[in-house]
Amino acid sequence: MVSEFQQEAVTTRRVLQRIPADKLEWQPHPHSMTLGQLGIHIATIPANLSRLAQFDEFDLTTANFTPPQPESMEEILTALDTSIAAAEAYLCGLTEASAMGNWRATAAGKELFTLPRVAFLRSIMLNHWYHHRGQMSVYLRLLEVPVPVIYGRSYDESPFD
Repeated sequence: MVSEFQQEAVTTRRVLQRIPADKLEWQPHPHSMTLGQLGIHIATIPANLSRLAQFDEFDLTTANFTPPQPESMEEILTALDTSIAAAEAYLCGLTEASAMGNWRATAAGKELFTLPRVAFLRSIMLNHWYHHRGQMSVYLRLLEVPVPVIYGRSYDESPFD
């Protein structure tokens, strides 16, 4: 998982670096996050979720799921660096016993789900990260910003050229 995380961090940085600094407040729809909010959300997912994974249980009603509006691209990229370092440190220190231990999500005392911690990290940290990175590629396309290579060629770039 650490190796995958490190590889995906490089790809995530490549996507976030394409965000136009002058468009951080742009949003494709009134119900959507702004470009900046989506960028800071993507940047902080690894740290935020690896921090949650350290608990055995978390009450989702206590969370604020609205990302802040960043002031600059520097803020987003600094948050990404901090987030990657925090998640790597957690993943590298994770014991097998802790990884296989249960992690539980609740809402006001009601259990929503229980998973082995490693499944939480796989689905909620990594897959959630990839989901929002894909969402960012759509935002970039709508802004006519060249979409970088993610897992293969995009309309704008090819890793084979």
